Amino acid sequence: MTTGARRRMGVEERREQLIAVALDLFSHRCPEDVSIDEIAEAAGISRPLVYHYFPGKQQLYEASLRRAAEELTARFVEPHEGPLGARLLRVMERFFDFVDEHGPGFSALMRGGPAGSTRTGAMIDGVRQAAYEQIVAHLGIPDPAPRLELVVRSWVSLAETTALLWLDGRRVPRGELERQLVHDFAALAAVSAAYDERMAQVVRRILADEPDDGMFADLVGRLMALPQPV
Repeated sequence: MTTGARRRMGVEERREQLIAVALDLFSHRCPEDVSIDEIAEAAGISRPLVYHYFPGKQQLYEASLRRAAEELTARFVEPHEGPLGARLLRVMERFFDFVDEHGPGFSALMRGGPAGSTRTGAMIDGVRQAAYEQIVAHLGIPDPAPRLELVVRSWVSLAETTALLWLDGRRVPRGELERQLVHDFAALAAVSAAYDERMAQVVRRILADEPDDGMFADLVGRLMALPQPV
């Protein structure tokens, strides 16, 4: 027979619940617009009990950002199998899934939080570094040269900026941006290859593994199909 009594949560379980509730609220509205009272109501507890687990809204906000950063980092993890272009496209699809799901929370995370604190800034720097390391690992180069590091870090920054701009009205179809970003990686690498032989070797190896109907071949086809000037 059920009594209707609410099960008492342990300390860590309650903290995890509050982080999940806060992250959901922050994902749909700007963090500045979410109050402790709303978080408490969504969690089904009192306002004082929220403060029992977190000293204040900023600490709860940082905990939810940390969770979001961990989830975003995981979106860049991809098996090292198949052509690089296809791998990057899957990464971009998961990346934009996250952006789509979290909206305002993603914007706040990328901008270092409402207060721009050192801790929240360090979180996003960690995401950027993890994304960089994942892409370098896919290239199979343990000690990347300066030009390759520049290409990969520039691309990670471009993906971030593109996502933030896309959120402002979503005026470009998401699928097109995902493919475009993969093509952007190829373009950045190709331009760098024109200046550096080591980068040229990287690009040759990437292209050698690409199928005729792969992502990078698609870019070449699109460029070849550009209308000629009259």
